[in-house]
Amino acid sequence: MKHPVDLHVGKRIRHRRWMVGMTQQQLGEKVGIKFQQIQKYETGMNRVSASRLWDIAQSLEVSISFFFEGLDEVSQPQGAAEGHGGEARGDLLADREALELVRSYYAIPETQRRRLFDLARVLSDVA
Repeated sequence: MKHPVDLHVGKRIRHRRWMVGMTQQQLGEKVGIKFQQIQKYETGMNRVSASRLWDIAQSLEVSISFFFEGLDEVSQPQGAAEGHGGEARGDLLADREALELVRSYYAIPETQRRRLFDLARVLSDVA
C-alpha cells in the first residue's frame, strides 16, 4: 500500500514539473536518473530519498518545503479538504487542464494578470 506522504510528494513533483513545462525525461536527465524512476516517484510507487528530493527541488527551482505544502490536508478525514465544487483540493493538482490554465496565467504580463485576477474574483462572487 502506498503511503499518503509518498503520494502527496509525488503529486507535488508532477505538479511542479508540469508548471515549468518539463517532461519526465527532461527531469530525469537533470537529476541523473531514468524517466521511469520519475514516473515511480510521481505515482508514489517509490519513495524519494532526501538527497534525491534535494536534486529534484534544485532542478525544478523550488525549496524542499514545496513538496510538503498541503500535507496537513492529506491527513484530514474524507471530505475535510473539499473545495466549493465538492472536489478535493489535491485533485485540482492532478487536472492537466487546470495546470495549463495556471501556466498560461503566469505567462501573462503582471499588470494584465492582476486585472484578469480581479475580473475572475468578481465573476466568482457573482456565481
